[in-house]
Amino acid sequence: MEERRMERYTQFLLKHRIQVIVLFVAKAAVCAVLSGLVDVNCKLTDYLPGESASTRAINVMEEEYNQAVPNMRVLIYDVTIPEALEYKERLKAAEGIQEVSWLDDAVNIYEPLEMAPQKTVDEWYQDGNALFSVTVKEDRADEAVAAVREIIGDENCMSGSVVESVAAASDTAKDVRKIMLLAVPIVFLILLLTTSSWFEPVLFLITIGVAILINMGTNLIFGTVSFVTSAAGPVLQLAVSMDYSIFLLHRFEENRNQGLKAETAMCAAVKQSAGRILSCGLTTVAGFLALVFMAFQIGPDLGWAMAKAIIFSLISVLCFLPALAIVTYKLIDRTRHRPLVPGFGGFSSFVMKVRIPLLILVVLLVPVFWLAQNRNSFYYGDSEFYTSEAAQPGRDTKAIRGLYGPSSPVVLMVPRGSLEKEAAMNEELLDLDYVTSVISYANSVGNSIPSDYVPSDTLSSFYSANYSRFIITLDTEEKEADWDEKVNAVRSIGEKYYGNEIQYAGDLVSTEDLKTTVTRDNLKVNLLAVIFVFCILLVAFRSISLPLIITLVIEASIRINLGLPYFSGTSLFYIGYLMISTMQLGVTIDYAILFTDRYLELRKRMTKRNAAGQTLKTCTLSILTSSLVLTLAGSILGLVSTNGVLSQLGTLIGRGAALSFALVIFVLPSLLMLFDGLIRKTTLNADFFESRKQGGSGEKDAGSGRSEDGKAENASTGGAV
Repeated sequence: MEERRMERYTQFLLKHRIQVIVLFVAKAAVCAVLSGLVDVNCKLTDYLPGESASTRAINVMEEEYNQAVPNMRVLIYDVTIPEALEYKERLKAAEGIQEVSWLDDAVNIYEPLEMAPQKTVDEWYQDGNALFSVTVKEDRADEAVAAVREIIGDENCMSGSVVESVAAASDTAKDVRKIMLLAVPIVFLILLLTTSSWFEPVLFLITIGVAILINMGTNLIFGTVSFVTSAAGPVLQLAVSMDYSIFLLHRFEENRNQGLKAETAMCAAVKQSAGRILSCGLTTVAGFLALVFMAFQIGPDLGWAMAKAIIFSLISVLCFLPALAIVTYKLIDRTRHRPLVPGFGGFSSFVMKVRIPLLILVVLLVPVFWLAQNRNSFYYGDSEFYTSEAAQPGRDTKAIRGLYGPSSPVVLMVPRGSLEKEAAMNEELLDLDYVTSVISYANSVGNSIPSDYVPSDTLSSFYSANYSRFIITLDTEEKEADWDEKVNAVRSIGEKYYGNEIQYAGDLVSTEDLKTTVTRDNLKVNLLAVIFVFCILLVAFRSISLPLIITLVIEASIRINLGLPYFSGTSLFYIGYLMISTMQLGVTIDYAILFTDRYLELRKRMTKRNAAGQTLKTCTLSILTSSLVLTLAGSILGLVSTNGVLSQLGTLIGRGAALSFALVIFVLPSLLMLFDGLIRKTTLNADFFESRKQGGSGEKDAGSGRSEDGKAENASTGGAV
């Protein structure tokens, strides 16, 4: 019944092929225009849950003070104190600037600076160089950053989260263009080498290109997407979805090689491959949908967008590609060429010889890498996104750190009412070795001057209707091992005097919340991804054992991938670490599905050894093509992106694809053979071939690839599904 429906569907599709092509191309064109209307958010803290401490504090600060946390550092070289004060006024008057703090807010600059605490003076003014702490309105960040740059010129420096966010917004768009300009030709070259027609790669790229444009345009339903989704989404969709096109077109070629007419061959190809293509696609969708359950909202942002992307790719492959292939199949025929990649017979024999030692090696190594991944060092926030001097934010950050060292502001808001209590807390904060300055009413004005005599603009920067505000500067940053202990010490002092009535915010406070949120998400998301994928495989293979074996192989490659940074001494962005587990599972499990599916097909007429060997011969090229595309696409993202988290995510994806390929080819055959009996017992309709003692011709023919449909197998250009 299902086969007849699929056949009727394909016949209808091919009958109206011109209309189908026009419809998809028109949709892609409209969506290409709409994609330019999708906003990109580069600020990590916007994706924190609403109940986090820093989010609550920021909301209170905006209500009480109409101000944010200081989010920019500005360095002016070679200025006198009067010149620095002039710069301060110019900065305060710039578009989008809420507040500017400098030395005069922390000490009395009209007294000799020798009388002021040297630690505080050095925080703001050293060797004639002035460092300002600036608060920028988030909704006017673009114009504020541009205005500050115009005031200070290129010779001076600025850094901070708002600078990096603005840079990331423009750099992300540039990175996407660079990545696609590099990835598409490389993917095209790989496809040229692994297909038998010069025109086939064009078909593949047109099919997936249409799906990518439709997905990018329909992202408008979200209004705004994260920089991760914007930059990584198109690359991932290109690399992941290419498999589906290859599977379908290879089946089409096989059927035509058997003498079927073009339309009949395509109907058969869709009928033969649709189930497995959908299985591969749905496992990938499941991997991305697991991200939807993250409390950290970048997960749902990427999860929904990529799940949608894969669905559009599936629709494009199963609707658009058949119509396009039938219209252009004569061009495919005219551009045929001899295979450029040698056969994999010798490779298959080699793998079968070394499979047992390799299996033992992997079994021994995986626990080591699993332990190693738990000992990785991490960055949780965005402070290290721009550390490369290839971008101006990285150069400016290095210059400011070089002169003034690390610096992070923390805003502490306490209930207004007791000047004595505020003064005592102020002194205790200043006693901390890593607190370089405190800007507060108690420190800047003092108890001796009644608030009625303080100018209103000065008073309002400290006092709101309900709170007294302290701006505390710490000489630490996220790259230091004890940054969270220092933040917690400041919070503890606040709680000592005011209990749970305090509000505290700042980049490091947000980073602490990020750490709490994403580490909590880790186990949940990974477990959900495995459960989702397992259930899909359970239905697809109608087996209990096969989903376990397939998932185990890919999970082993994931653990090796995530354990390698420990041995190389590389710190990971936890966002990438969290996402790669589900992403690698979702996007590379296709390799194992393809291999296992062909093994089961051949096992019905061959011994397990011959079935494994023949599967290696027919499937290695397809799996290699797919993994090469993803490996190189990820590597390009890693090399090109100026954003640290995107660069690292690309590297992890690329390396993960290579590792998954290696384990599927070198380990999965051994596991399928080792558990062949268990698979037979736990799989519905596992009609496996059984050799006879008298050694009938079935096994011999199977081993030589001369079974009933051996011609079709040998004609395959790389292992169709």
